[in-house]
Amino acid sequence: QVQLVESGGGLVQAGGSLRLSCARSGRTSRSYAMGWFRQAPGKEREFVAANSWSGGLTYYADSVKGRFTISRDNAKNTVYLQMNSLKPEDTAVYYCAAAPGISKSIWDYDYWGQGTQVTVSS
Repeated sequence: QVQLVESGGGLVQAGGSLRLSCARSGRTSRSYAMGWFRQAPGKEREFVAANSWSGGLTYYADSVKGRFTISRDNAKNTVYLQMNSLKPEDTAVYYCAAAPGISKSIWDYDYWGQGTQVTVSS
């Protein structure tokens, strides 16, 4: 089993920045691609960003490209999401997830964190 715990969410004004962290524990010896997803009230969970185990391959949703950066420190079993130039429409619960391979599809991820709230005020 793999446990994922997100942190770093909060309230920020439009144009501000936040950095989310996701700490992985459990089967740390296995390599996982990691992804970030978000879900706003009344909306479906959507893909935000993902990177491969090595970090050499990354995917971003068009809505965050150029503003968000995913990175990881495998020695610390932690993945990060640096969010800059935040907009009110970025307000959502952000989830990290682990998958055998990099993917944009929610269905390919086997393990999920509990989520962290990000609220961007206008």
